[in-house]
Amino acid sequence: MTSTGEALVAALKQRGADTVFGIPGVHTVELYRGLAHSGLRHVTPRHEQGAGFMADGYARVSGKPGVAFVITGPGLTNTLTAMAQARADSVPMLVVSGANRQASLGRGFGHLHELPDQHALASTVALVSEHVAAPDDLLPALERVFASFADGRPGPAHIQIPLDVAGEPHEAAPVESRPARAGPDPALLEQAAARLARCKRPVILAGGGVRRDGAALRALAERLDAPVVQTVNARGVMFGHPLGVPASPSLEAVRGLIAGADAVLALGTELGPTDYDMYDTGRMPALGALIRADVCPAQLSRHPAEVAIEAAAATVIEALLGLLPQNPASHGGAGRAAQARGAALAEIGPEYRTLVAILEAMRDAVPGALMVGDSTQPVYAGNLYYDHDRAGGWFNAATGYGALGYAIPAAIGASIADPAARVVCLAGDGGAQFSLPEVMAAVDENLPVTFVIWNNCGYREIATSMQNAGVSVVGCDPTPPDFQAAAASFGIPYSRCDAAPEAAADALAAAARLDGPSILEITAPQFQPAKD
Repeated sequence: MTSTGEALVAALKQRGADTVFGIPGVHTVELYRGLAHSGLRHVTPRHEQGAGFMADGYARVSGKPGVAFVITGPGLTNTLTAMAQARADSVPMLVVSGANRQASLGRGFGHLHELPDQHALASTVALVSEHVAAPDDLLPALERVFASFADGRPGPAHIQIPLDVAGEPHEAAPVESRPARAGPDPALLEQAAARLARCKRPVILAGGGVRRDGAALRALAERLDAPVVQTVNARGVMFGHPLGVPASPSLEAVRGLIAGADAVLALGTELGPTDYDMYDTGRMPALGALIRADVCPAQLSRHPAEVAIEAAAATVIEALLGLLPQNPASHGGAGRAAQARGAALAEIGPEYRTLVAILEAMRDAVPGALMVGDSTQPVYAGNLYYDHDRAGGWFNAATGYGALGYAIPAAIGASIADPAARVVCLAGDGGAQFSLPEVMAAVDENLPVTFVIWNNCGYREIATSMQNAGVSVVGCDPTPPDFQAAAASFGIPYSRCDAAPEAAADALAAAARLDGPSILEITAPQFQPAKD
């Protein structure tokens, strides 16, 4: 008979898991009992927050939940930041934590790694948090967790298993199968199709919920002759397409396009302010005649819509293609999209246009790469305007929860998910210092990741914000390490170049020809605060 910990590993494998990110500890020994011979890959980060970010990057690329094993207490609390980032970006993640012995929970005896109520703490961030009080609780808990990934808006889930329960014998019991998710309301689909068929200036807003449905989205856009505005997590779905608008709906040029629409079709986007009000103006784009499709009923209730359809974007797109007239409309969509693209690029200003040119040069130097970013200047610019050549291949932590230290471990998770892809990690010198030790996990796994460090010797975005607010700039110039020496200590190649498109492209192309990981440092102009 297997133990509960062994049953957990077997059940995860049965549900499609192939990788576990985690740092073993005395409170997870029983979870590891069945891991060595399970066929699951184990990747060891250097910090539990790194385990969570790796699971996030893995999930975004693979489409499967990323799995992390962490100890009770500090292991779980260290992972909460990564869980919050995953929740903000609707990324499926399962964090399995240990817990102290069942009889001690909540008693305050002072056991190692003790928290007053770990389950309640995790519940504040996880969409689903399960406590396995006995072996028979395991499989029903897993069923509920995986149902949360399949039904509704995905996000982080948590299961905690006490020390003594994890080692107890487990005898599998039948689990009731969950009912199939109901399809979208046919009447609402017909209403949406009729409204779209009448419109003359449609616009589509595409969010992260469509990043795996690029072909269908393009077909719908062409049928409607509608420009497609892509949020950060949707970049790449319309790469190079005349109807594509790879620019932030926070820009006035894009807001003008949306305001001029007589119907706005929002697909798989939460309409959150980090995409739609990046400058924190307190106002959203004008969304007249809004037709919205989202898997989350709570999201649908937050913005009034003429038609609100609770369903996955892919399902709605397929249904609309079957209901709309077969002949493509002719509404000047390509012209409207081109005008918005040109005006948006002009609006971001010369400095950001230079950064976008660097991103485009890097993209062209390593076609089809995954670009995983942190909060740093090139990423800020790209989030405002940048067209990537791979759907789902541009993602970062500069929107949503906005956790620094994300890029390095998330890039590692992305590479684990797609080992054939070149991964380009874009981190600033400040953000890189949050998680630089995680590079050693890429060394251990010999991953094809180029860690690009944008080094402007400080937190430039924060310094600029302080100066613009009339606050003396303090604390924004932490001294960066010697990244060349760091690369040498990791035992990986290092190169350096200037912040110019051709130089960055040449250096990245050379790094991409290497086996395994490497560091490319791009030296950028430092922030010069105005004199008082």
